[in-house]
Formats: sequence, structure tokens, C-alpha cells
Amino acid sequence: MNSRKNGAVPGEPVKRDENSRRGNWGNQIEFVLTSVGYAVGLGNVWRFPYLCYRNGGGAFMFPYFIMLVFCGIPLFFLELSFGQFTSLGCLGVWKVSPMFKGVGYGMMVVSTYIGIYYNVVICIAFYYFFMSMTNLLPWTYCNNPWNTPDCSGVVSTHRANATFANMSAVVSGVTEIVNRTKRTSPSEEYWRNYVLNISDGIGNFGEVRLPILGCLAVSWFVVFLCLIRGVKSSGKVVYFTATFPYVVLTILFIRGITLDGAISGIKYYLTPQWQKILDAKVWGDAASQIFYSLGCAWGGLITMASYNKFHNNCFRDSIIISVTNCGTSVYAGFVIFSILGFMAHHLGVDVSEVADHGPGLAFVAYPEALTLLPISPLWSLLFFFMLILLGLGTQFCLLETLVTAVVDEIGTDWIIKNKTYVTLGVAIIGFLLGVPLTTQAGIYWLLLMDNYAASFSLVIISCIMCICIMYVYGHKNYFKDVEMMLGFPPPIFFRICWRYVSPFIITFILIFTVIQYKPITYNDYVYPGWSLVIGFAMALSSVICIPIYALFKIAMSEGSTFLERLKNSVKPDPDWGPALQEHRKGRYATAGPESVEVSPLKEDLKDEGKDKLTEKEKETEKKDEIGLTIPGSNGSTLNPTPSA
Repeated sequence: MNSRKNGAVPGEPVKRDENSRRGNWGNQIEFVLTSVGYAVGLGNVWRFPYLCYRNGGGAFMFPYFIMLVFCGIPLFFLELSFGQFTSLGCLGVWKVSPMFKGVGYGMMVVSTYIGIYYNVVICIAFYYFFMSMTNLLPWTYCNNPWNTPDCSGVVSTHRANATFANMSAVVSGVTEIVNRTKRTSPSEEYWRNYVLNISDGIGNFGEVRLPILGCLAVSWFVVFLCLIRGVKSSGKVVYFTATFPYVVLTILFIRGITLDGAISGIKYYLTPQWQKILDAKVWGDAASQIFYSLGCAWGGLITMASYNKFHNNCFRDSIIISVTNCGTSVYAGFVIFSILGFMAHHLGVDVSEVADHGPGLAFVAYPEALTLLPISPLWSLLFFFMLILLGLGTQFCLLETLVTAVVDEIGTDWIIKNKTYVTLGVAIIGFLLGVPLTTQAGIYWLLLMDNYAASFSLVIISCIMCICIMYVYGHKNYFKDVEMMLGFPPPIFFRICWRYVSPFIITFILIFTVIQYKPITYNDYVYPGWSLVIGFAMALSSVICIPIYALFKIAMSEGSTFLERLKNSVKPDPDWGPALQEHRKGRYATAGPESVEVSPLKEDLKDEGKDKLTEKEKETEKKDEIGLTIPGSNGSTLNPTPSA
């Protein structure tokens, strides 16, 4: 019984699906690896190291881990338990309080935005990966048609015909760089003038960059193939996509720490500036990084957990995945700054002058550092292959979130059996919506979506989710649900965090985000006002789903007065609870359309009690289900009367 309550035991034979209609993970390792791949993404490589050295180096670790313990892990556990309890995606779970279903639609909108631009970043990594398959990296020198007179390479062009041991050319190149007042690296000009061929503004789309468009098609095709059978296929792929990035990180780390200047880069990364601990901005950045890095409020955590078996120990999983995610961020910082320290050593400048964040770190600073290494194409292939795998791990869950929400909402046998077509349709739509981001103005739109579409809206969604579960549905009810599912109540620390601490931190993040708001810029380019309006519209488009659906649900609910309709709209749906009949015990035994067969059972009866039904009773139950109800995608049944 204990092994059942704790999920599949690693190494045991794979059992049949508990939820035969909807499916389950093959084993618990697949779920953990998928969730790790979802949480560990490109931001771990390019955002965390930047925030760390900008906010006091090693001192930033203190508020970072405080926020992890009091906000990150509790929210992660809340979303996993929420999805696992009902075996439903980010729309279906709101049977807990139907008026709040708009939160689920908000999650879908956010996942759509992120999925569109995230795959464009992956496709650019694909492009750099393909371009690294050469004897000489194309961004090594300044003697290319796309270079400008301001270009100054780290390596002199004379090295094209010289050996790596001829360091005099390197010294002369570095001297020239230091003496220039303005330097544009060949990697930056390759990024801006060749890969993107960037236009002069966000309104000037120019032409579609066909190589990027082709890589976008490849990226979406790979994602579709890996999800062609839902979690059954993606669960197998993650054995590679979630683990191999750590192999690459380790290879790059070993190579990085052996380079000249690597120690200075790592010292810059870790040296604490304790005076910054008192700066509210440092705490705000730490909270924001934890929040966004773990993927809370995207709907992906709820979706992934919905394919767990009912008694899986998601409490254990939430701690393992959260700690792994944050540990990866710290580890990636060592890799990045060892290379940046090496680059600063060669340039004769401080590490702060070569470090960057976002796409600038992944596609400008790091590629330039790679040109300094012997056998540079090999290291470039490894680095961009790692970026591809990190991106795909997150993209799998984003796409599965949307597909699962659609399938669960429709819930017919046909849509369940033909889920592959839904996946293909979502992938095609995602590809088409990503085409504008492959134009010459694509990078402007990509950064606009990254800064607005998935910013404060995530914080609002998480805050409302906590309020709904803890205060509308009721914390005592939810604690009992978790105890029924796991076999033990949530630890008191998590109960306190869910009710008080985490909502307070979320509110702090929201206030801090508003206070520190600055209009977005890209290098020296200042976004025009009309584009910022579009950015805010994208941010509000996910939040606005919540009040709009709430008003709709109140209007459609029964009752003669507004208060009666409001009360009915927040009451849990009769179908709320465990998806499978065998798990509907206690207060759920008398709830829902299938309750008649289980109402005589006592709460303390084990699952094998259902086997006492005679074959005749089972046949009658089956006929009643077919005749009177419509099967739901989660294994329960739905009333034939349509409801919002």
C-alpha cells in the first residue's frame, strides 16, 4: 500500500494506467524529469547569473534561497497537488469554484504567448547550432560582408592562416580593441546584421528571414514529434532532453575553469556585497526570479501533475524539482562566469564590461568567448545543443498545457482518441503566429512579448489562485483533500505559507514590479508609445479573462438575486474531486453523478472494496453511464446539460 501511495517505485515494472481513458505517466521518473525540463529553461542560463552579479554577487544568494523556501516550493507544491487531485488540466481544475475558471483561461493565454516566442528563441539556437558545423565559426572575424568599420574582433584576422600558438596577433588585436572608444564585436554584428538583419524599428517588419523561418519549422516539428502521443511519448524523450544539458554543462564547466582568468570571473560571480542586502530591489529581483523560473501560473505544473496517479507523493516531487531547478541556476552561473572571466582576461577589461543578459548573453557574449577556445566549433555545437534541449523541455509542457486544456474541455471520446490531431493543430497555429517574429523586426516583438505578456499577469493569476483555494473553497477543505490523496496532511509550514506568507510575497512582487517599471528598450532603441500600449494589452489580455468569466458565470448561475447567483457560482461543481470512482471516498462518496454505487461504502474501506460489485451490477452501471451521462476526459462523467 505504501508504494502505491508514493507513486511508482523507480525500477519496478511499469503498471497499467490507473486512468485508462486519460492516461498516466509511465512511471514517476518521467514526471519528475518532465517537470525539471519544464522548470529548468533558458532563463537559468542567461537571467540568473546576470541578476546575481548585478545584485551583490554571493549576497544575492541569501534572499534568493529565502524566497525559494517561503514562496517557490509552497506554490510549486500547491499547483502540483491541485492538478493531481482532480486529474484535470488548467481549465478543468476550476470545478473547485467555477466562477474562477477565468484564471484557467488566463493561464492558457499566458502559455500561448510564451509558447510562441519561446520557440523562436529555440529556432535561433537551432540556427547557430547548424552554423557551428564548420571549421571556422562565421562570427570569428570582421572580414565579412555584414561587418562595419566599427567591428573589432577578439582575434586578429591574420590568424586565419596562422596557428593558435601565434599569440602576437592576439595581443595586437586586444590592444586595438582597448584603444578604441567604441567597439562592436564580430559576434554582435553577426547577430544583428546577418542572423536578424534587424530593421530600424518595431514598425518596420521588412522581410521574413528565411533561414530563421526554416529553423522555426524544424523546431515546431521536433516538438510535435515528441508530443505525438502526449505524455506517453514526451515522457520517454525527457530521459534525454532533461538530463543531457547537465552533461554539457559539466563539460563546459570543466573546460571553463581550466582557462586563464576563469577564477576572476567566478570570484566576480560569488563575491558578496553585503550592503545590498538592505536594498529592496535585490529582494524584489530574487522573488521575481524564483517565481518566473519555477513556471508558476503558466498552467504547465497543473497539467503535468494531472497525469500522475492519484496517490503519488507530489510533496516529495515538489521539493526535488524546485531544489534541482535552483541548483541548476547556481551551477550554470559557474559555467557562464568562468568563460566570461576568460574573455575579460583576454580583452583586458573588467568582467562587468563583457557580461550581458538575455539573448545578448546567449547569442553575443558567449559565442564571442567561444571563438577564443581551441576547436571552437566543437564547444559552440555543445553550447547551442544545450540551449536547444533546455528550451525544448519547457516547450513540451507549454504545448501539452494547451492541448490538455482543449481535450479536457471538450471531453468526447473522439477528441480523446484523436488527441494527436489537436496537438498537430496547436503546433501549426503556433508556427503561423511565430512567423512575424522571424521578420527583420522580430527581435523587437519577441522582447516586447517577453517583458509584457508574461510579467505582472503571472503574479496576479497566482495571487487569485491562492485566494480561491485557501479562502473561497476553504483551507480546511483543501488540507483534507491533500491528506486523502497523500495519506498525510500538508506540513504546517506549507499550510502557513499557502494562507499567509506566499500571498504576501506575491503581493510584494506585484507592488515591486509596478514601482520599478521602466519602459522597455533594446540597446539604444527606445520603443514607441504605441508598441508599449500593445505590450500592456497583451499583459491585460490574460488578466481580463478572470473578471469577464466571473461576471458571465454569475449571470448564468441559478438564483433570484445577485448574492444567490454569486453564492452558487463559487460552490464546487458536483463533479469536483478525484477523477476516478475508486478514489471518491468520504465527503465525495455522496457527490457527483456516479455517487449512487459508492454512497454505502465507509470512508475507511480500501480500494479493493470496489471489487465486491457483482458482474451484473457493473454491467448495469456501464449502461447507466452510456445512457444518462457523457464521459469526461478525466475518467469521471459530466451532466448532459451544457454548462460554462
